[in-house]
Amino acid sequence: MRHAFRDGASIAALARDHQVSRVAIRTAVADLLPNQPHQPAVATADKPRAVRVEIPGKIADHLNGLPELGEAERHALRRGRPVRRGQGYSLHVTALPDVHQALLAAAAELGADGATSAARKAYRVYTDRLNNAVVSTVPV
Repeated sequence: MRHAFRDGASIAALARDHQVSRVAIRTAVADLLPNQPHQPAVATADKPRAVRVEIPGKIADHLNGLPELGEAERHALRRGRPVRRGQGYSLHVTALPDVHQALLAAAAELGADGATSAARKAYRVYTDRLNNAVVSTVPV
C-alpha cells in the first residue's frame, strides 16, 4: 500500500482497493504525506523516551510525603494527573524510566513484609506497570 501511494495512487483508490476507510489509509501513510512534522518512531539508545505510568494512590500519597526525593522526581509527581479509580485514585505520571525507577525505589518500604496488604499490592501493581511500560518502549 505504501509503495502504491509513493507511485501516485490516490488515498480514495487505495481505500477502495483494500476495503478500508480513507482515514485508515491516511494513518498508514501519514509519514509519507507532505507538510508533516518529522517525529522519531522509537527511542535511540542515547536518548530514552518518557513513559506514562499510572501510579496507585497509596504509592503517590507515600511519595508526596518523602523529603528525600530528588528534584526530577518531585517535578514528575507535581505534573502528574490524578484520575479517580473506584474508591481511590491513580496518578498518571509521564517521566523518563530512570525517574520512575527512582520513585519505585523510594516506595520500596511499601513492598516490604511489614507493610499492609493493600500497600504491598499497590507496590506490586506499580512495579508491573512500570516494567510493562519500559519493555514496550525498548527499540527492536
